[in-house]
Amino acid sequence: MEIKVNYLDNLRLEARFDDFNVVSDQPVRYKGDGSAPGPFDYFLASSAMCAAYFVKVYCNARDIPTDNIRLSQNNIVDPENRYKQIFKIQVELPDDISDKDRQGILRSIDRCTVKKVVQTGPEFQIEVVENLDEDAQALLTAAPGGEASTYIEGKDLPLEQTIANMSGILADLGMKIEIASWRNIVPHVWSLHIRDASSPMCFTNGKGATKEAALCSALGEFIERLSCNFFYNDQYFGPDIANSEFVHYPDERWFQPGPDGELPDGILDDHCLAIYNPEGELLGTHLFDTNSGTPERGICSLPYVRQSDGETVYFPSNLVENLYLSNGMSAGNTLPEAQVQCLSEIFERAVKKEIIEGEIALPDVPRSVLDQYPEIVEGIDALEQQGFPVLVKDASLGGQFPVMCVTLMNPQTGGVFASFGAHPSFHVALERSLTELLQGRSFEGLKDLPAPTFNSMAVTEPNNFVEHFIDSSGVVSWRFFSVRSDYEFVEWDFSGSNEEEASRLFGILEAMGKESYVAVHEDLGAPVCRILVPGYSEVYPVEDLVWDNTNMALQFREDILNLHRLDDDQLADLVERLEEVELDVYMTIITLTGIEFDENTIWGQLTILELKLLIYLAQGELEEARELVDMFLQFNDNTVERNLFYQAMQATLEATLEDDLELDDYLHNFRRMFGSETMDAVLGSIDSSVRFHGLEETNLRLEGLDRHLRLLDSYKKLHAARARRSGIAG
Repeated sequence: MEIKVNYLDNLRLEARFDDFNVVSDQPVRYKGDGSAPGPFDYFLASSAMCAAYFVKVYCNARDIPTDNIRLSQNNIVDPENRYKQIFKIQVELPDDISDKDRQGILRSIDRCTVKKVVQTGPEFQIEVVENLDEDAQALLTAAPGGEASTYIEGKDLPLEQTIANMSGILADLGMKIEIASWRNIVPHVWSLHIRDASSPMCFTNGKGATKEAALCSALGEFIERLSCNFFYNDQYFGPDIANSEFVHYPDERWFQPGPDGELPDGILDDHCLAIYNPEGELLGTHLFDTNSGTPERGICSLPYVRQSDGETVYFPSNLVENLYLSNGMSAGNTLPEAQVQCLSEIFERAVKKEIIEGEIALPDVPRSVLDQYPEIVEGIDALEQQGFPVLVKDASLGGQFPVMCVTLMNPQTGGVFASFGAHPSFHVALERSLTELLQGRSFEGLKDLPAPTFNSMAVTEPNNFVEHFIDSSGVVSWRFFSVRSDYEFVEWDFSGSNEEEASRLFGILEAMGKESYVAVHEDLGAPVCRILVPGYSEVYPVEDLVWDNTNMALQFREDILNLHRLDDDQLADLVERLEEVELDVYMTIITLTGIEFDENTIWGQLTILELKLLIYLAQGELEEARELVDMFLQFNDNTVERNLFYQAMQATLEATLEDDLELDDYLHNFRRMFGSETMDAVLGSIDSSVRFHGLEETNLRLEGLDRHLRLLDSYKKLHAARARRSGIAG
């Protein structure tokens, strides 16, 4: 994690990281102002809080209340050497906690990350750089060194060279990549989490049988998501980029809808239109991109090559971001390597969807076949020894597709996790199923898995597949576990060179009557491809283009960002439009507008419901406000302070609006209950002298929205690199 430090007045310092600011000071005896804890005090507190966190995780997993658990830490300083200290952590437990759980809580404290890092002894490297922001050396300290040349199946270059090449690409872009965490809970299964130190919203996860393979996976995913703009999928790019020569890519084209919003000629083809617009409801106006927010420019569309004949077809960027998410995109050392990974991913997800929604029972992989892969067996056996039964299934549907499945059961909670992996090699597909199963997970994390069900509606519900796509946390049918399988086991093999494998995978799609469209991005220095298979590789249903399109932000973004400057008529119009679109009132304003507000602020937790409530208060429509206050308090999950404000609001509105009550009779005790500051805000909101309490003023230039601006800074690096390579002036 990158932490930047600013000097404030006297000895006060400000540390900035992620979305947080931490201020430190020194005691008066050390010539400070005593206004905040000192740096070492924060360090001491971090150890105690880390220990308490692990206790909380342990208790939550076992439904043990923590109300009566207390924890303290004292540091005992050696009088001969003040740098030699004992950290004594004591925990007070209620009498009704069993001996087993007492020992479990003590073991959980022993897992404290701060404690383990201190005990291991971190290494400090101190250096001077010319410019902190421009020093883009990748922070991949875990990357292997030396002259090793480790090849693995599916990679066209050694892992060491792949890591060096991809790290160099990111450094050239001016991005500092930091490793936030590693996981290795069973043998031969590694995963890690990497992110852009300056914009932590840009992150990826990697997995593999070794550290190096996992790091390659994470770096490749990072580059693919940069190249395909996935990190910025639904986000507003701001006026500068929105009005630049290109918004997404230099080869984009813009098409104007017809006079009544009709789809223009030149986008998509007849095959795609039959899939995306079967009822004739899709309009060009549905396809304006949310990133630029400039409908006057038209529909931003990107070129894809149709594989059946090599013709170029333009796909609206809005359509791609709405339906496909990250499905079917990959970076590689070579284009065929990237294509194999893309197509494997598409088959993995499509076959997984068919199996889950069809409640298909898969055949077990015989132990004699598994024994050919001893490292995989060692990882599976380690899970079994921890008390997690593991099922290894052939998901090829009778040898049709290169897909495997590893499913974990948790007898303690009744939950299951079905993990799928795909690759033309049986071995690689099986390895990916296992590494995907444990990517970023601890044994504690395996306790939060959904239980299987015989309810077919729960399994086939569209959002269940989306949950499976995002993190495999969706529901699986009990029919999946039947010993009477719907297919015979096949020890399939689609492997060959990457060129041969890509050809075979494209051939499977062609035999199915599917058309493939491919975009290749090489502007960052590594081949990246994105493959769309209409009617097969979508994550969201095509009707979302009409009924749940992300460009709904265009109807609201400007007004919401200018909320404090709207007059009464404009506010009435805004709330009327919010009513008309019938959106989920608990949708966040972040999701609605594509603006990354700091989640620790009122804006960051603001929902459509609360926004409407604040508008009604500003307009003096108190009956409508009272109804929404009740809804807010019943279902909303907000900060204690914000909930207190609305509890006070609810009581005050009741006393104001009920004929048999007089507000003045209750104000004295309202102030005693809620505090004068809260009550001043409530009374001001009711008489409209305080408008939009808690919401800082914003504008379309996004001033003060540091979280979103950091994301834009990340995209501007990418945008500038594309402009340079295409010869377009910045």
